[in-house]
Amino acid sequence: MKLKLSSISMNHKNVLLIKLISAILITFFAFRLFILHSSEFSPIFASVTGKFEARFLPPEVIVPENEDLIPQDIEVEKCDLFSGKWIPDSLGPIYTNNSCGSLIDGHQNCITNGRPDLDFLYWKWKPHDCLLPRFDPRRFLQLMRNKSWALIGDSISRNHVESLLCMLSTVEEPVEVYHDKEYKSKRWHFPLHNLTISNIWSPFLVQAAIFEDSNGVSTASVQLHLDRLDETWTNLMPSLDYAIISTGKWFLKSAIYHENGKSVGCHNCQEKPHIIELGFDYAYNASLRNVMDFLAGEDNSKGKVFFRTSTPDHFQNGEWHSGGTCKQTEPVSDEEIEIKDVHKILKDIEIGQFKRAVREKTGQDGGNLKLLDFTGMLLTRPDGHPGAYRQFRPFDKDKNAKVQNDCLHWCLPGPFDYLNDVILETIVNG
Repeated sequence: MKLKLSSISMNHKNVLLIKLISAILITFFAFRLFILHSSEFSPIFASVTGKFEARFLPPEVIVPENEDLIPQDIEVEKCDLFSGKWIPDSLGPIYTNNSCGSLIDGHQNCITNGRPDLDFLYWKWKPHDCLLPRFDPRRFLQLMRNKSWALIGDSISRNHVESLLCMLSTVEEPVEVYHDKEYKSKRWHFPLHNLTISNIWSPFLVQAAIFEDSNGVSTASVQLHLDRLDETWTNLMPSLDYAIISTGKWFLKSAIYHENGKSVGCHNCQEKPHIIELGFDYAYNASLRNVMDFLAGEDNSKGKVFFRTSTPDHFQNGEWHSGGTCKQTEPVSDEEIEIKDVHKILKDIEIGQFKRAVREKTGQDGGNLKLLDFTGMLLTRPDGHPGAYRQFRPFDKDKNAKVQNDCLHWCLPGPFDYLNDVILETIVNG
């Protein structure tokens, strides 16, 4: 009797064990099937109605098998991260307008504002001569533990800092700890890594009296002191571990120029016909000479300093206040676009003054002063701007409405995010 009971008990246990193993296997294969089907979708973007909309990947693009590989005859040591092209990328951005909406300036939140096309999100920057790893926010935060950053310049610098914050927020949410009275300069803290990132408003980098409203409408010419650096940013430099500094387009504004405390000339100053017209290139050369000399000075900063070249706009058939538009929906090749004369002048001055300062002040390698030449990289992305979607849902009431286009700043998420791929690789591997 005991033998029979023992046998029955053993059989019962075996049946339970078989059922348990079967349940585990079924759960495993169901999970695998779910993951397989989920991979058919790209990231989810939130519409303005608050609903989530899963988006199928863009139409398949046939790419040669070796598109993302290094040519056999290229020496990796000579890699130029700034020379390359945009190639299709099915993965898309690591954040969305929904996941980072609170950090993105409303004028650059193109998807929330109703931009209907999303294919511009599915391209990545590929240097010609080397592989470029994707930006790894976790690695960045680990490398930057107990560090301080600042992005210094105009609204394009604000555009850039918001891109960087959004990418890092996928690992840790930043906390805003400071803003100035006009909310133009801000600072964020990542408490788990004790990292601070600041955005410092200094559009000319030199001292300036500016008379314009929030829409960029001026009531008088800028008073620009070409030989006096703006202490808003220079006083911070000794405390920074990393800084990205840039300027550019603001020098195209009407301005009266001062040196040694005296008026020396102007640009586009019709209300002062007795002042000599010197042109914006004179002011840009003089100002950047002083900026570069300061940046190259051994005692003026403790950390690594990057000077970023100015970014091109893509206005067509007009400019900011004269009906210019940008309706492209995909990148172009180098052969399909030419840099505007004004952008070439700005870049030539930037490169010239950088090389001069390195040669005269730091030696051949530039020391802690490095150049980020993103002009060409962004020149081929006319599709990356807000365009008409600078405003919220501009065509809801009238499909033919005439609205101001923004072909200067960059949609977030968008091509501007890939600047951070290059910057991290530059920091890690020089």
